[in-house]
Amino acid sequence: MRIVLVGPPGAGKGTQATRLAEKLRIPHISTGDLFRANISRQTELGKLAKSYMDAGNLVPDEVTIAMAKDRMEQPDAEGGFLLDGFPRNVSQAGALDELLQTEGIKLDAVLDLEAPEDEVVKRIAGRRVCRNDSAHVFHATYSPPKQEGVCDTCGGELYQRDDDSESTVRTRLEVYHTQTEPIIGYYRAQGLVVTISAMGPVDEVTTRALEALKSGK
Repeated sequence: MRIVLVGPPGAGKGTQATRLAEKLRIPHISTGDLFRANISRQTELGKLAKSYMDAGNLVPDEVTIAMAKDRMEQPDAEGGFLLDGFPRNVSQAGALDELLQTEGIKLDAVLDLEAPEDEVVKRIAGRRVCRNDSAHVFHATYSPPKQEGVCDTCGGELYQRDDDSESTVRTRLEVYHTQTEPIIGYYRAQGLVVTISAMGPVDEVTTRALEALKSGK
């Protein structure tokens, strides 16, 4: 299957992308991973992207599209892929369509993860990360530490990252609504959108997604 995964920050896209890709036996192609890999390997695209990032500018669509194209042409993606973070806007969605048409293939579905905005804010703003090891993550409501402000694992101080503050989360949501959410309408016109609730336990959301993709609803 060839799938695009869409949803607001905090909807659990990263978690579900990894799980769905494993279940469907297709590669999970994340924009963030593409950027890190190209920059780490110092590819021409990586160097170009880094030059924009170092200058504090957004990486142009054409660079992102070129990276995605290169990744989708790898042997492991011949039988399908799951795109996470790309396309990010309608312009990129159109470019992806053109790219796939050139290859004689098409998307099978666009999976839209829905979550109430207040819940998204609560999910992200409640995160607390250990200063000693960022892999130790807690949540003020859903998985609180035994002692407030102290990591259960190593005793380190727990803090809220700047990116997780409520004001930052709401700004990220506004960017999503303005730039990315319109691609849902773009793909709905093609009959590709499958919408599910991102609420509930992770396993339930994964099962819900697989059933929706199978039925096309």
